[in-house]
Formats: sequence, C-alpha cells, structure tokens
Amino acid sequence: MDVDLGAMVRDNRCIGIQLKLRGDRILSRQGLTGVQARALLYILVYAAEGASLTELHRELNISMAAASGLVKRLRDKGYIRVEACRLDERRKLLYATEKGLRVREAMDASLRAIPVLLYKGFTEEELVLLDRLQKKMLENLSAPETESNLEGSSL
Repeated sequence: MDVDLGAMVRDNRCIGIQLKLRGDRILSRQGLTGVQARALLYILVYAAEGASLTELHRELNISMAAASGLVKRLRDKGYIRVEACRLDERRKLLYATEKGLRVREAMDASLRAIPVLLYKGFTEEELVLLDRLQKKMLENLSAPETESNLEGSSL
C-alpha cells in the first residue's frame, strides 16, 4: 500500500487542531473562551426559565467552584445576570443579557462559516464518502480495547 497511515493520522489531528484554533479565534473576538462560550450557550438554552449553577456545573462536568468562577467572569463581562429564584431565595438562576443574546448571533454566524471553508471544493459524492468513512473511523475508535486492536493489525 502506498498510503502512509501515520501521515493520515497526523493530518486528521492537524485538521482538528486547526478547527479548534479557528473556533478559539472566533470566540476571542467576542471576548470568550471555549468553556465560557459553552456555559453561555447552555444558559441561552434555558433563557426563559433560567439555569441554575448546579445544572451548569453538571452539564459542563466541572466543579462547583469552577462553575462559580465561570459565572462570575461571564457576569463581569456583561453576558449574563444572576437573579434569586422566586420560589427559593437561596437558589440563584442565570439568565443571558442582551449582550449575551447578541454574542450568540455573532458566534452562530461565524461558526456557520467554518464548514463552508472546510468542505469548499468537495463534490456531493466526496462529502457522502467522507461522511461514511469518518463514521467508520469513529466506530473503530469506539470499539472496546483488546490486545489485538491495541497492537495494530494489518490491512
């Protein structure tokens, strides 16, 4: 086989890194980090009823202290506001501000441009094939680890 599988793995890793860097640049223009954006998007999902700090900590799988710090930074930047729950004064609810709503629109528009750039020049057939092959790679990586697939196998 003339294909360098190691180079293909490195190329896939580079694609992932470039996507993350581009996404981080988009978010930084909005004054956000990746985790801040994830938190803000979660809060935006519950815009009407408000999201609790506990729910946010569980959703992001971070400690309560980290979630509190995250909320403080988002509040200081003007993206969210914190209000006491009407039914339980001890419980605080998180809501997006107008600035938070505007930044979501800007993030959505910017992030929609990434796939357009990434798949520019691909035919419909190539996209269908790439989709199928990526799903197959993910399936391979999701398989339970055994001695045979850890050592590698011949193609």
